[in-house]
Amino acid sequence: MTDQSRYPLLDTIDSPADVRNLPESSLEQLATEVRAFLLDTISKCGGHFAAGLGSVELTVALHYLYNTPEDRIVWDVGHQAYPHKILTGRKDRLHTIRQWQGLAPFPKREESPYDTFGVGHSSTSISAALGMAIAASLTGSARRAVAVIGDGAMTAGVAFEALNHAGDLGTDLLVVLNDNNMSISPNVGALSSRFAQILSGKLYTTVREGSKKVLSQMPPVWELARRAEEHVKGLIVPGTLFEEFGFNYIGPIDGHDLPALLGTLRNIRQLHGPQLLHVITRKGKGYAPAEADPVKYHGVSPFDPDVGIVASGRPSPPTYSKIFGQWVCDMARRDARLVAITPAMREGSGLVEFERQFPDRYFDVAIAEQHSVNVAAGMACDGLKPVVAIYSTFLQRGYDQVVHDVATQNLPVLFALDRAGLVGADGPTHNGSYDISFLRCLPNMTIMTPADENECRQMLYTGFTLDGPSAVRYPRGTGPGVAVSEDMQALPVGKAERRREGSRVAILAFGVMLALAEEVGERLDATVINMRFVKPLDEALVLELAASHELVVTIEENVVAGGAGSAVGECLAAAGQRVAIANYGLPDRLIQHGSRDDMLRDAGLTVDAFERFVRERIAQLGGAAPAIRRA
Repeated sequence: MTDQSRYPLLDTIDSPADVRNLPESSLEQLATEVRAFLLDTISKCGGHFAAGLGSVELTVALHYLYNTPEDRIVWDVGHQAYPHKILTGRKDRLHTIRQWQGLAPFPKREESPYDTFGVGHSSTSISAALGMAIAASLTGSARRAVAVIGDGAMTAGVAFEALNHAGDLGTDLLVVLNDNNMSISPNVGALSSRFAQILSGKLYTTVREGSKKVLSQMPPVWELARRAEEHVKGLIVPGTLFEEFGFNYIGPIDGHDLPALLGTLRNIRQLHGPQLLHVITRKGKGYAPAEADPVKYHGVSPFDPDVGIVASGRPSPPTYSKIFGQWVCDMARRDARLVAITPAMREGSGLVEFERQFPDRYFDVAIAEQHSVNVAAGMACDGLKPVVAIYSTFLQRGYDQVVHDVATQNLPVLFALDRAGLVGADGPTHNGSYDISFLRCLPNMTIMTPADENECRQMLYTGFTLDGPSAVRYPRGTGPGVAVSEDMQALPVGKAERRREGSRVAILAFGVMLALAEEVGERLDATVINMRFVKPLDEALVLELAASHELVVTIEENVVAGGAGSAVGECLAAAGQRVAIANYGLPDRLIQHGSRDDMLRDAGLTVDAFERFVRERIAQLGGAAPAIRRA
């Protein structure tokens, strides 16, 4: 239960209908309580934080003026949607967000009728909202569609594709550009807020559209008027670009000024055609530490709001991201051809230090995964050695470029695939479950799966030395704690490593599943192989093991369909080798959000579950399975 003394208004809100029943004079108090509730809750349970603090007033205004869920609001990415969850009947469960069987980290259709579109990756909101607007038009519905997109998400190509299509169709659609680039722009204030209301008012739009119809019959005069309008508006608002897409641009307006927001949105509701409202907000609004450092407070673990986030002071083992960050700096000192590229994931991918040491060789291309791969291909054509640091889930968005621009031309681009496998609290939209499957089918591609921190470093070096494309996939978080050598040595390409000799059963482990495989190997007296390479596969060793064992079992943290185990099966089939084979990995279903341990348990990637699986396959062969042995 919430504290009545702190949240007297919020405690009366169970749905947006309750918000709409409030007098407008109460909305600023409601916004204050939502912000306080967000700080109080997320500081205890953790989650996305700064973006939500910045979107409170906008959320209140949209739900107040639009008849949600009949009217559709599509939130881009969803980092900014925590206030939306609070106002749509989920405030009492907000403390469970991102936890196993708790609220989803992003809007999710199965969770609430107010979550009109499931998200997680950025820049999809305009396309989705346009699709809903088209559906409303074709079915004769009066419902409205609104897309809320951040300035960062607006950098992606798909957002501009949607703007282009919407402007061409002329369908009724509102795009709210939530510009939260850390500070309020100088031109935001009373004057610009008034200007926004003028631009959205009936008089202005009537005169503007009427003038177009009259002047368009006089081409020389029309062109002069059009240029004059662009010149004048260009001095006052940055709207010319959106006007060229066919949108009526309104703003910028202070996104924390509720009366201005409400007045402008009321006017916009009366307009037809594509509208773009530009609001300026501040990430972390209302909590000074988050305002000062919105990157640090983007996603938080539990913290004391009176103190803020403080370092624990305890040394922690290096994450795989940190291993990559150290390697890329070391390699850059050795080879001046190395350039590092990231699609807006500098901190997450471990490139902060690289940018500091090699600013001229660091390229953050913003949220533009396709471009990140394509520009890397262009660099490789002219003698550079690009390293693309990207999350596995985001490489999916650049897949055509991997196929067409890199693999087809056999260019030496190294993909450092962070967050491969199950990622934890961000859930199924961010799991790196498919990269082995979608990369393995590509000619010229080398795919490596390190089992520990040192192998990760050596495989990154190995990939960098190759003359064609390569990928090194590694998980989120820390490894088993293996010492990392400062030396760099290229591994023999396509060669696996024997880790244990056993009988009857051979377990072929890909990547970080090796530790699990070794424990089961000890229990069952099985041969255990660290496969290292998915492609090229160590086919000679696979065939040798098939000839000397009754059962071959593969294990990987990738979907079984088309994964590394499938490669082993294809190898055996092509050679006509008859041996029982079983593939183990991520099941053919989405693994929901929670801790990484929760997700591994749900997927069956635990020692006990894998042991049961292998024992069942041994039983199918006939004969007794080995007795249970514990280390």
